[in-house]
Amino acid sequence: MNNKSKSLALHGGVIAALFALQFVLPAYHHGNLARIMVLACYAMGYNVLFGYSGLLSLGHAMFFAAGMYGMALTIQHLGFPPSAALLTGIAAAFVVSAVVGFLALRTTGVAFMIVTLMFAQAFYLAILNLGEYTRGDEGFVIQQADRIMAGVDLSDASNRYFAALILFSVCMAVTLRLVHAPAGRILVAIRENEERARMLGYDIFRHKLAAVVISGTLSGLAGAGYGLLFGYAGASFATVQYSIFPLLWVLLGGAGTVLGPLVGTLFMFYLIDLSSGLTSAYMLIAGAVLVLLTLFARQGLVGEIRRRFAPWLP
Repeated sequence: MNNKSKSLALHGGVIAALFALQFVLPAYHHGNLARIMVLACYAMGYNVLFGYSGLLSLGHAMFFAAGMYGMALTIQHLGFPPSAALLTGIAAAFVVSAVVGFLALRTTGVAFMIVTLMFAQAFYLAILNLGEYTRGDEGFVIQQADRIMAGVDLSDASNRYFAALILFSVCMAVTLRLVHAPAGRILVAIRENEERARMLGYDIFRHKLAAVVISGTLSGLAGAGYGLLFGYAGASFATVQYSIFPLLWVLLGGAGTVLGPLVGTLFMFYLIDLSSGLTSAYMLIAGAVLVLLTLFARQGLVGEIRRRFAPWLP
């Protein structure tokens, strides 16, 4: 079995395992895993930019929120059906990521990071100032009647889990396709040595812009899916905190690995969940664990597995 076949078998097995867990997990963990899969899609989008392209963004909550509000506002104010609203959310994230990428990529390094943060803050303030439509900090609930897609009630726990699994599978397939495609190899080449890639004749700006757009659109798909599946859209999803989360998930799971975002999101979610049950200072425990992982698993959990045991992992 060649490396590509091993990769496809592994990732197919992960999807099969997630499908099987639907039937055995208790209600609490069943709901948690559905949420984790959607957030892992957000982390996958971030991983395309940071893990494979080497661009550190602090403004990804803007793309997540663009997808969420693009979906939610069209349901709330225009009466769109869920399927059309979902597509609108994806389109909104695509447009926002294309515009922001075109402008932010005029800078490099730390300047790029700061510019993305500034755009995200401007987006967050716009949500607050347009409270007549967005309801500001309070946000708004998407009613159950507005979450029925193709006759399927997405507010039902079982249906929500399967929808989250489909969303996760699509994002994983896109990421795998990108990793194995020549364009994905070019992004890795740019990450490793941008000047050498430029000397080889590659259009660096065009490939970086494509990475920003793909990353932002996947993140927006996750945001639209999250709002639709869990029935809420709020300004808190556009804060700096939600730009830091995917960075942590990717670093914990392993930047530049397809499964890293899922593992990092799962680990971080339950680390906070379990430690909060032990003490009110749960972030101290979470912080200590994160420091230890940073010191002893510098490439992340999946990254360390790839380095030590499975170099074929994408």
